[in-house]
Amino acid sequence: MTDDPLMHQARRRVGLKIGFAIHLTVYLLVNTGLFLLNLSRGGPAWHLAPLLGWGLGLAIHGLVTLFALRGDGLRQRWVADEAQRLRARG
Repeated sequence: MTDDPLMHQARRRVGLKIGFAIHLTVYLLVNTGLFLLNLSRGGPAWHLAPLLGWGLGLAIHGLVTLFALRGDGLRQRWVADEAQRLRARG
């Protein structure tokens, strides 16, 4: 593979997306299993505790991923703006 900065950025972004997709898939599968187990055994809805706790972690993971993906564009805009300010002073 090449050490092209664009390819490095593309691999990093794809890695972020795949990481979140795997986390979401595992969350859905495990919590579906916990729900079915709770449903088959009856009793109080204990499956909600891991659903909500893990769901909060998943939401934070999603936000971090979203901001990381959008942050690249923001960083590039800020660098371009700063470079233009420096050129204007200069």
